[in-house]
Amino acid sequence: MSDPVHDHPQPPAQPGDVVAQGEQKPAPEGAPAAGRTRTQSFVKDLLSGSWLVSLLAVVAALVIGGVLIALADPRVQETAGYLFARPGDFIGAAWDAVYGAYRAMFRGAIFDFEATTAARMFRPITETLVFSIPLILAGLGLAVGFRAGLFNIGAQGQIILGAIFGSFIGFTFDLPPVLHVTLAVVGAALGGGLWAAIAGVLKARTGANEVIVTIMLNNIAVYLVAYLLTTTAFQLPGSPFPKSPPIPTDSATFPLLLGPSFRLHAGFLLAIAATAFVWWLLERSTLGFEIRAAGANPSAARTAGISVNRVIVTTMVISGVLAGLAGSSIVLGTEKALTAGVAASYGFDAITVALLGRSRPVGTFVAGLLFGALKAGGFLMQSTTATPIDIILVVQSVIVLLIAAPPLVRAIFRLPAPGARPRRRPAPAAVKEAAA
Repeated sequence: MSDPVHDHPQPPAQPGDVVAQGEQKPAPEGAPAAGRTRTQSFVKDLLSGSWLVSLLAVVAALVIGGVLIALADPRVQETAGYLFARPGDFIGAAWDAVYGAYRAMFRGAIFDFEATTAARMFRPITETLVFSIPLILAGLGLAVGFRAGLFNIGAQGQIILGAIFGSFIGFTFDLPPVLHVTLAVVGAALGGGLWAAIAGVLKARTGANEVIVTIMLNNIAVYLVAYLLTTTAFQLPGSPFPKSPPIPTDSATFPLLLGPSFRLHAGFLLAIAATAFVWWLLERSTLGFEIRAAGANPSAARTAGISVNRVIVTTMVISGVLAGLAGSSIVLGTEKALTAGVAASYGFDAITVALLGRSRPVGTFVAGLLFGALKAGGFLMQSTTATPIDIILVVQSVIVLLIAAPPLVRAIFRLPAPGARPRRRPAPAAVKEAAA
């Protein structure tokens, strides 16, 4: 007769149960696995971290960019014709091309050690900060959307609308200095927020795909600013070019932080403040919890009583406000006027910045600095070494490709996957027993 006690599987042992002799009690949560020291556990967590994958993606992209720089160099192409006869010439030419290009990029982005004055030596790092301001602000806006599960790629249009609103307030009204620039910044934020709200409302009310809607809104914004610059309200009187009247530098523009020798303006302080605000919003506020919950599992969020539709609209508005601030940093900080190409490629570069920063505020800030350095250093690299500026675009594209495929980065650098257990060799006794 069968024993009913032994015929049924036993329930799993609870943390407080007594463990029979010879059995291994599971390690408590947070403790290193059996056979691994705390140092080994720390190293494994270090190697499997997502931030390291992002860093290695940048390194791999720079290596690939170096290969392209070498291939595009005329001297390298010439020495490749007799590679097997004199390989040293080919290797030396390739090294000179890559080293010269990245050396020029460093001089244009960080520190120009060949400059004759102190101002020219330190101007590159300030230019990096200037280029990074709209990237950081727009990247933060997209990062907020990504955390809510919304792929908002309409930063380009939101930057344009922010620039339209901010510049209009700047060159139309005559107000006291502090009040004038404050209202212009608020207007830019309002313009970007309203433009993003269109996509948010359509997504929440009709289920429209935010990718398609924001792409269409980008196109509308491009043609809208082109049309406005042909009207009397926006076009500079007597100018044949599509450009607005200049924004008064004494009242409606961001003040310079380091004097007239540098272009770095107070918009960089705005980017720092926005980074701190987004961190507080996502990590410490109730709305941030709702945003993360709706992005992780909308059905569970609804079950918990969260209005997902309200979260969608609110998130898109916040995203647009930050992108509108990016537009204000352009027209009120560097350009000081509205032009048809005011947004340049900042809106699309911000997508890469948010992805590289893993949609985290600090990560997005650092990624914005990196892409600002690439943009600032690319100009000197092109002018001094005749390296095509398109190499920078290739590096950015490769970064996006590798960020989108973390297993590929881990395979290239032989990194362990998150949560993967290390392969352990069987004990000698077990090997002998298996052989017997």
